[in-house]
Amino acid sequence: MAAIIHMGSIKRYFCKLKDPRVVGRSRHLLIDIIAMAICGVVGDCDDWRDIELFAVKRRNWFGRFLKLPDGIPSHHTFRRVFNQLDPRAFSRCCVQWLHAAADLIGVGQIAIDGKTLCGSFSSKLRPLHLVSAWATQAKLTLGEVAVEGKSNEITAIPKLLELLDLKGALVTIDAMGCQKEIAAKIVAGGGDYVLAVKGNQEHLLEDIQKTVQKALDGELPKQKFAMHTTTEQGHGRQERRTCTVIHSVEDIRNSDDWANLTAVDMCCRERTVKGETTVEANYFIGSRRMGARKYAEALRGHWSIENQLHWQLDISP
Repeated sequence: MAAIIHMGSIKRYFCKLKDPRVVGRSRHLLIDIIAMAICGVVGDCDDWRDIELFAVKRRNWFGRFLKLPDGIPSHHTFRRVFNQLDPRAFSRCCVQWLHAAADLIGVGQIAIDGKTLCGSFSSKLRPLHLVSAWATQAKLTLGEVAVEGKSNEITAIPKLLELLDLKGALVTIDAMGCQKEIAAKIVAGGGDYVLAVKGNQEHLLEDIQKTVQKALDGELPKQKFAMHTTTEQGHGRQERRTCTVIHSVEDIRNSDDWANLTAVDMCCRERTVKGETTVEANYFIGSRRMGARKYAEALRGHWSIENQLHWQLDISP
């Protein structure tokens, strides 16, 4: 328990943040304001009034680890202080604290994807597009980079990777991030990758399909590939997913250009709704040597960034 308090301490990661207020004229400590605001956001507060009420109701609890020299600040104080803080410095502190919190749970898989925020535009402002890193097991945002639009994600992903501790992590990215430089950066940071493949890399999709077909036709040794199938039924539909992983990259042209390329993968989804069946196949490359079940879990887990993070970005003010 002591280790958790030490590693996840808000005070530890925000104590060096510069106080923008006039020295000697502040009734509340900066670290107290930050700690209450963060706890309020985690507690589902939507605005400064909510955070003030949240803190007032929990004053005795906050008093166990905050000094609170003049009680709970008003919502005006919360708003004024945060408006004056250096956003970049605050963001750096947040990222360090979130990494520490995620490490306690175990980062495991990091899903990276872009999202245009609904309702973030006006007649004068373009919509805000964020590329985010989402720890799928810890359910935490580890970092984000704002870009002009989806076409700029390729340049934003390397910047986002620089903010992250990738050691031991499995990074999953859609086809936009299927770039040799991005794969190399992940491996250099101590992580592994699973990258979706479409037609944006010359010959790569063609070569993967050829490798998968050889495995299905029995032209590869059985120890070179594995399959894992799951079936789900509910909400009026039935889905059957089959993940085929081949640990053979001999047929991938210029395979050495992809850092630590170990496996290629096909995920086939057969979906039946109201008696009508559709089949969709998606293809991937990976650097980690693991079984078909683990690859299937990683591919399925990647989309938690859509269901859990992107949904919140759309509905939260």
